[in-house]
Amino acid sequence: MVLLQLDPFLNELTSMFEHSTEKGSVWVTLKRSSLKSKVQKNKMTTAGDAIEYRCLIRATDGKKTISTSVGAKDHQRFQASYATILKAHMTALKKRERKDKKKGAEGVKKEGGVKKPNRV
Repeated sequence: MVLLQLDPFLNELTSMFEHSTEKGSVWVTLKRSSLKSKVQKNKMTTAGDAIEYRCLIRATDGKKTISTSVGAKDHQRFQASYATILKAHMTALKKRERKDKKKGAEGVKKEGGVKKPNRV
């Protein structure tokens, strides 16, 4: 697994999406991380230091795995670029067939038309 800077990561992610257009998938995972071991975190909490958390982003196509770490300062810029890439490469998705709500509601009323006897 290779830890890349933001721009090379986005370039590699774009190429992964382009290679998997006809067949294949790309998995992207996001995870909160401080990039420190548990021992270091415990020392920082006992000393009263604040732990700066980052977002660890991993992408894989099954053969190649890349990752990057995004801080709070770069989050907005990365999110905008990531959204642009996703919008550009989500063309292979199939549109979901939705049932018409009106037809579905009328069908339920017709089937459930049996009246219950009134109790006195």
